[in-house]
Amino acid sequence: ASPAETAAAVALAVFPSTTPAQRPAAVALVDEAEWPVAIAAAVLMAPPVRAPILFSGPGGAPEASEEALAALDPQGSKETSGARGFAFGDVTVPDGAGGIETIRAAGAGAAEEPAAIAAAIADLRDRLFGSPPEAIVLAPLEGPGFAAPAAAWAARSGDPVLFAEEKALPKPTEEALKEHVKAPVYVLGPSSAIAGSVLKRVRKLGNPVKRVAAEDPVAAALAFARFGDGSFGWNVDDPGHGFVLARDDAPLDAAAAAPLSAAGTWGPLLLTDSAGTLPPEVRSYFLDVKPGYTTNPTRAYYNHVWVIGDQEAIDVKQQAEVNELAELAKVGGE
Repeated sequence: ASPAETAAAVALAVFPSTTPAQRPAAVALVDEAEWPVAIAAAVLMAPPVRAPILFSGPGGAPEASEEALAALDPQGSKETSGARGFAFGDVTVPDGAGGIETIRAAGAGAAEEPAAIAAAIADLRDRLFGSPPEAIVLAPLEGPGFAAPAAAWAARSGDPVLFAEEKALPKPTEEALKEHVKAPVYVLGPSSAIAGSVLKRVRKLGNPVKRVAAEDPVAAALAFARFGDGSFGWNVDDPGHGFVLARDDAPLDAAAAAPLSAAGTWGPLLLTDSAGTLPPEVRSYFLDVKPGYTTNPTRAYYNHVWVIGDQEAIDVKQQAEVNELAELAKVGGE
């Protein structure tokens, strides 16, 4: 029913933590009020760090987060520089959770703080991964639905997420891009979310730029799921994949679910715009990638879909429709 509960459930699905080998080395603690920071923090789920997201806040951590952190019991590793977790911004670290490094945006004003913390996360990513990113994702600060799919890709790829305003590039984002002037930048969202003038500014810094977009978040997520450019992008146009389905107005859920795109049945984030009905274009996409078999179903490819949120977010009728679309079907006659 809440992003904190979703994040806790996802973290324990990916890291059951019944043995030391099943535990993550670290977690990422993010303020529930800062969806851009949550999306940016998803990059730490990528190897070698593999830190799932849990939510907290200035006034304390939700019970679900405290219980999940106790169950996960991260111990740190050389890949995390010994840290058992990373807290971003002014979030409360639960009592008894030692060894958590706090990352703040020093000197940033309130308007620039989310972009500044995202830039700090990109810098932390470089330090922990020990290598520069192959690409950078630029997402809109004022378009959470367009930004949401970046979380799944960051967790899958290790490509950091930075943020732009509609008609301006925040200074922290610009400074972060200057650190990697040759890295290709992929912009999520149409020109109404990030204007062409912003792309020109990025190109002027020395980064190649490509836009992956559609006019609404549901269609944009599908465009990103289909997109491929060399090693960048999901390029999912065939059966045999995992998928994650969340609401287009719930960017915190998208960030919370990101570990599911970097483990098990790895796959892109898709979006739905209501609780009761799957959007026609998402239904069409699921039909395009529906798995089938001719004679032997045990040798076929399978799809798997994680549905994120309770029935207020995506109800059982829509879940049943998704299940039918994902189900293996016999192709051809006897």
